[in-house]
Amino acid sequence: MHCSHCGVCCEKTEMMLSNADVERLEKVGYNKQKFMRYDRHGFARMKNCRGLCIFYDTENRRCKAYRHRPSGCQIYPVIYSEKEGIIVDELCPMKNTISKIELRTKGKKVMKLLQIIDSEAASRNHT
Repeated sequence: MHCSHCGVCCEKTEMMLSNADVERLEKVGYNKQKFMRYDRHGFARMKNCRGLCIFYDTENRRCKAYRHRPSGCQIYPVIYSEKEGIIVDELCPMKNTISKIELRTKGKKVMKLLQIIDSEAASRNHT
């Protein structure tokens, strides 16, 4: 994948976060109260500021937390669609740079990550 750093993926993000994502970001000094929220189903989600991911630096067109960014951001633009399964997000202007091998590899990571996130949300809803 060749990223153009356009920031489209950072607009109005609803990126789900795993506990490991939150812990990784906290470990390097980010306050989870500022970067994440729980939705009504117990899923941890990235916060936005002025319509962009809290970590997106508009001036430099880069992620401030790039080295520690959430797993879903690392896997993007490969996503899971309830209708189509594993796909490349049509919103990404660089979607055509994803190889079939990368799609398969990242697709497996998406499914594993979703299982983890679902399990974590279910445990929050049962406590």
